[in-house]
Amino acid sequence: MPLDELRDLLERHVRLDLTTAIEGVRVCRIDHTASPVSSMSGKVLAVIARGGKRLALGDQVYEYGPGQYLVASVDLPVTGHVIEAAPGHPALGFGMTLDPAAIAELLLSAGPGDLPRSPGTARPGIAVSNAPDELLDAIVRLLRLLDRPQDRRTLAPLFKREILWRLMTGEQGEAVRQIGLADSSLSHIARAVQWIRENYTRPFRVEEVAQLSAMSVSAFHRNFQAVTAMSPIQFQKHIRLQTARLLLTNSPNEITRVAHRVGYDSPSQFSREYRRLFGAPPSIDALRIRAGSGSTGAALP
Repeated sequence: MPLDELRDLLERHVRLDLTTAIEGVRVCRIDHTASPVSSMSGKVLAVIARGGKRLALGDQVYEYGPGQYLVASVDLPVTGHVIEAAPGHPALGFGMTLDPAAIAELLLSAGPGDLPRSPGTARPGIAVSNAPDELLDAIVRLLRLLDRPQDRRTLAPLFKREILWRLMTGEQGEAVRQIGLADSSLSHIARAVQWIRENYTRPFRVEEVAQLSAMSVSAFHRNFQAVTAMSPIQFQKHIRLQTARLLLTNSPNEITRVAHRVGYDSPSQFSREYRRLFGAPPSIDALRIRAGSGSTGAALP
């Protein structure tokens, strides 16, 4: 069974930094459940081989377990944690970056009728499905190359293309295909997401970002909410607070300075919103992270 071999490959090739010798491929092993971790998702495929994971995006919660995959088609602020893991029975996961250029190339090379018709409407930026054997088999063949360095340079790009193709023709294919379309609704929202991330410290008018996205304000609101499960202002708040959390791990006693640095005028408002998102006041949360009982690592895969 592909899932059995996938577990074996993941256990044998896990590293502390999650990286592998194949660019854009990550392997994750977690031996125990832990507090939720906040990070940016990246555009990524994540597959669970053992255990289970819960991921939150705004008010939306996604759970996925063995033999299921998650696609993040936009770089979004998420909070995730393993919900099934124990010593001797660790959670195991595979992650692969979704490259827009590679997806666009496959779209161009596809023949008439090879791909379903795309309605072009914005889809949620995160989705979960059961992984078909064809997808798991392609992932297994890619990971086998970690044991065959002489084949890696030639075959890894081919197996990555197959994985992308299985995604593009699968249940979440519409979301994946839109990653490679420069003029898709998803691409317009992705540009808005990137702009907010780069300008998160300053106030902005939604009309301004809608114009950058080449959308009317009503269409922008509708599509942004569909993709990110948040309003643009809520999205900005998540980016501010995640950035503040990283800064506070190095400066736990400089809450007011960090609040101003990420764009808050009121330290008390910052503390309230920080506690609402992370479950503890900034000072306590920062000390907890420094002591090792919290984490600012990646929420995926």
